[in-house]
Amino acid sequence: MSGSRRDFLKTSSLLSAMALTPPAVIQAAENQWDEKFADAAEKIPVTLEVNGVSYSVKVEPRITLLDLLREQLNLTGSKKGCDRGQCGACTVHVNGVRINSCLSLAVCNEGKKVTTIEGLATGDQLHPMQEAFIKHDGFQCGYCTSGQIMSAVALVKEGRTQSREQISEFMSGNICRCGAYSNIVKAIQEVKNNQA
Repeated sequence: MSGSRRDFLKTSSLLSAMALTPPAVIQAAENQWDEKFADAAEKIPVTLEVNGVSYSVKVEPRITLLDLLREQLNLTGSKKGCDRGQCGACTVHVNGVRINSCLSLAVCNEGKKVTTIEGLATGDQLHPMQEAFIKHDGFQCGYCTSGQIMSAVALVKEGRTQSREQISEFMSGNICRCGAYSNIVKAIQEVKNNQA
């Protein structure tokens, strides 16, 4: 019984002391906390290859690969849509595998090879998938297009293009709010047929 009374007295004394603490003291404590947090979030060196070019950058541990690409490397083709891995607008290839770059921390890509939409074309020569999207009008507003194309290129490479249904299933992680899905499937089928 005395233990709970003792706890009550300690808690009420602490609350009273906090209520009487001058705002300047509270602000100083908050500033000290902010400095400690800033020190903990010190930038980490990361080296990676993006579209055949080697980059050495420093990033905060919380920075995603998408934010690194867009904000530090000025490669804005990969879009930030949902920022939760649900729309696919940020799709890139890492070591040849498609990923949602908004879900991957930049520091986790140390030493890896990243390909973005900017790295698909060879000079002025578009990638066959880019040409097919243009030919079949596989886009409308264009916001999702870079992610759609990056997923489509990976899909053909993965061999998941045996039917319209299979293409639709394995492209389901890429959302097109304009609804250009049937044209996207046609573009993928053309590229697949041309490679056969």
